[in-house]
Amino acid sequence: MNQTITADTIWQALQNVKDPEIPVVSVVEMGIVRAVSVSDEGVVVIKMTPTFSGCPALHVIQREIEAQVKALGVNLVTVETTFNPPWTSDWITDEAREKLRQFGLAPPPKHGGNLISVAALDVAACPRCNSTNTILKNGFGPTLCRMIWYCHDCQDAFEQFKPL
Repeated sequence: MNQTITADTIWQALQNVKDPEIPVVSVVEMGIVRAVSVSDEGVVVIKMTPTFSGCPALHVIQREIEAQVKALGVNLVTVETTFNPPWTSDWITDEAREKLRQFGLAPPPKHGGNLISVAALDVAACPRCNSTNTILKNGFGPTLCRMIWYCHDCQDAFEQFKPL
């Protein structure tokens, strides 16, 4: 292993690992990668928390993380999955929220753990025209983490990432 490999170097490299379902954001920006450590022996351990325990992209993300780290010259990489604490949409960075909006997905509202107040909002800003004259059409979108909304102003359907 190259001695210049640090946890910071690995964090930077992991910005290149995109979320397979939302390729405009990295797994770091989504808050999926939770920890990076490099031992004195050169072993790298990455801890990740998927957005859902049954995430269909879990194995793809693990393989991509391992490949990205090995491309740095690291031989021993372990990608550990943890569900404690469970992933929350509050871990999505502000930059990723803007990228989601530009991609056409309404980002989830920040909730600080108070999901009851978010559920009471019952409104999502349209990522295309920014109108809040919207209505939830279906709580189930094309993936477990999205729901479908309709904007009355621009008359377009859009998806919102669920606040979790």
